[in-house]
Amino acid sequence: MPIDIRPDDLSGPEMAELIAIHAQTMLAASPPESCHFLPIEGLRQPSVSVWSMWEDGALIGCGALKDLGGGQGEIKSMHTRSALRGRGLGRSMLEHILAEARARKYTGLWLETGSMDAFLPARRLYEAYGFAYCGPFGDYAEDPNSLFMRLALA
Repeated sequence: MPIDIRPDDLSGPEMAELIAIHAQTMLAASPPESCHFLPIEGLRQPSVSVWSMWEDGALIGCGALKDLGGGQGEIKSMHTRSALRGRGLGRSMLEHILAEARARKYTGLWLETGSMDAFLPARRLYEAYGFAYCGPFGDYAEDPNSLFMRLALA
C-alpha cells in the first residue's frame, strides 16, 4: 500500500502521541533552551499547516509548514517514527512540503535544526535538496546548538 500524506487537524490521538514523541526526541538530543519544536498547541495556529503520513492505517510521520509572511515559510515538526527511518519517508514529506510551498508561490523556505550529531541525517537531507546554511531568522538567536538553513524557491 502506498504512503498517504494528508492534511491533519491534530485532533486524533495518534498525532498527539507522535507530536509528544517528537518533543521527547528533541529534548533528548538538545538542551531545553535550544529546542524550538512547536508543541501541539503551537501547531494549531492558522499560520501552520500540518500533514500526517500514513502507511497501512498506521501513522508513520508528520511535517508542518509555517507561513512567515512575505512569501516565506518555515519547515516545522518533520518527524518519522524511529523504527522506520532510512526508508526515504522524510524525503517524501520534504518533497510534499516543497510542493506546497511552491504552490503557495513562496520565494523562500527556512528551517532550524540541531547542530549535534543526532541531527546529521536531517541536515544531509536538507542539504541534498539545496538548503544552504545561514544565520538566524525570525525570532531565533545565535545558539551553538542550532543551525539555520534556507532554500530559495523560484
